[in-house]
Amino acid sequence: MKTIRTFLVLIAASLLLALSSTQAAEVIRISVPASMTDAMKELAAQFGASGQHAPIVANYGPSGTLAKQIVEGAPADLFISANQKWMDYLRDEKQIDPATEKILAANTLVFVGMKNPAVTQLVDITGLKQVAIGSPKSVPAGEYAVQAMEKAGIYQQLDEGKKLVMAKDVRQALTYADRGETDGAFVYKSDALMATQAVILFEVDQELYTPVTYPIVLTVAGAQNSEAKAFYDFLVGPEGRKVFGKFGFSAAK
Repeated sequence: MKTIRTFLVLIAASLLLALSSTQAAEVIRISVPASMTDAMKELAAQFGASGQHAPIVANYGPSGTLAKQIVEGAPADLFISANQKWMDYLRDEKQIDPATEKILAANTLVFVGMKNPAVTQLVDITGLKQVAIGSPKSVPAGEYAVQAMEKAGIYQQLDEGKKLVMAKDVRQALTYADRGETDGAFVYKSDALMATQAVILFEVDQELYTPVTYPIVLTVAGAQNSEAKAFYDFLVGPEGRKVFGKFGFSAAK
């Protein structure tokens, strides 16, 4: 009797383990830049409605932070970066499947704030008290902003004047400007569409910064996850392009 009971317990444990493994394999874990939050939420909902039922667990944040988390062991099947730098970092760390890397979308840098006729071009922001940017150490939008200010010859003046307010990501920079907590902020055009009070004061000359592109890739683990591959195909397909366009992103060139 004891032998039979032990046998049944072992069978139950084996079934539970198999079920658990199957459920884990069906989860799609994605690491996505903060600027894509709203577009990705809509795409995830559409993907679920299309007959693909794998739950999507999203991690939104600065591209640099997300990449470092993956290297440190954070689970991820799919990674999108707001610049090439952090994609290259993960490739060097052998964390991705290089064959799946491609440009998903593009964006442009703008400056937002409350309506202000005195601010119509980059040089005008030197007259402001506080300007928000994503921390350039981990936020690509902040890196692009610094590039533009340096090429325009105004970065040192703003930096030494303690006028730059560092945000943890581009969405926080937008929030600062949208609440009037800073006089303006550098954000992507797609983020500016999310503002409720702030408006686009000017578009930053694209000659002043590296083109903003969003590379996408499957991680080593994601390449073995059929559901993650299905979601990847959905994002790079016509459905993905349509939604990204709706949220202010431009098509990848």
